[in-house]
Amino acid sequence: MSPEANLTLHDEPTLRLAEQLIACRSVTPDDAGCLPIIVERLSALGFACEFINRGGVSNLWARRGQARPLLCLAGHTDVVPSGPREAWNSDPFIPQRVDGKLYGRGAADMKGSLAAFVTAVEAFLAERPGHLGSLAFLLTSDEEGDAVDGTVVVTDALRERGETIDYCIVGEPTAVSALGDVIKNGRRGSLSGKLVVKGVQGHIAYPHLAKNPILLAAPAIAELAATVWDTGNEFFPPTTWQVSNIHGGTGAGNVIPGSVSIDFNFRFATASTPESLQARLCAVLERHGVDYEIAWTLGARPFLTGSGALIDAARHAIRAETGLTSELSTSGGTSDGRFIAEICPQIVEIGPLGTTIHQVNECIDLDALPRLAAIYRRIIEQLLPADV
Repeated sequence: MSPEANLTLHDEPTLRLAEQLIACRSVTPDDAGCLPIIVERLSALGFACEFINRGGVSNLWARRGQARPLLCLAGHTDVVPSGPREAWNSDPFIPQRVDGKLYGRGAADMKGSLAAFVTAVEAFLAERPGHLGSLAFLLTSDEEGDAVDGTVVVTDALRERGETIDYCIVGEPTAVSALGDVIKNGRRGSLSGKLVVKGVQGHIAYPHLAKNPILLAAPAIAELAATVWDTGNEFFPPTTWQVSNIHGGTGAGNVIPGSVSIDFNFRFATASTPESLQARLCAVLERHGVDYEIAWTLGARPFLTGSGALIDAARHAIRAETGLTSELSTSGGTSDGRFIAEICPQIVEIGPLGTTIHQVNECIDLDALPRLAAIYRRIIEQLLPADV
């Protein structure tokens, strides 16, 4: 980066706000002061700021205006643990600018995006204080953890009072090789199960007096592993089924266990439903005569945003700012978009490169954050035009 660029970025507002947020040690579920910093900025812009907290988690719903359409900017202030301090080049919660990059836990995931949200809105409102529609922020300190007291609490509260969102941008890191190259327009669902196959415990030398649940389960597991659950569709890959843990046995080498526990997970597309997957899996187990119990957990339903105003605005903004034509993708794990989708028909995730997230020495290019703020601002301008 040239010396002139460094001078330009020295007091750049998005970078300065990102550094303020990184300095807050907000390991899940502790917000550690991030939201008060953001609330101070939003209150000065006329946002009505409401905390909807639960279970030690801080959740902010901030809204400016009551007209439709409502555009929501969503994200999280919490970060994953930094790991050993000695593995980092510097304290992960003391932001450092080194060789054209901003280092610190949360720089990419996702305090940088939050800073870009705020400065984009500040710039937008400075130029266009009178605009159509409304703006909102939905922020939580429980995305990296269990996510049971975070965004879902806010969306439940909004649903109960009949408040809906028209468009939502989630600031998750989505870029793969260059800022703006990928827009996440959906995510797969997650359905987990804890399967217990029952047998009869006995001495390993007398198998005729016992029933080995591991051997009973094995043919069914093999069939499940080979099953084609669906073929996906235009936006989603085929549904997958994987085993994550198997536990059986007493620890003794001469005892046939009385049961075996198998943890598994579906990552599923919109081509399947939780109900259809459950029914098909149980049919396989029953066909093999397995005596079993299953405890199901639906972690997330899949969601998808097809063509429409939000996708068009995002692609146009990214092309204008970077020259790139963005790819639409539904890859990766789950995000809080799964909760927002219950009250919002159009959701995209747009953020910086995710190559260092959750890693030691997490960082982001210094010039990426002001460019990301410019992308967000262009999207807002297209969706909330001037009130003429």
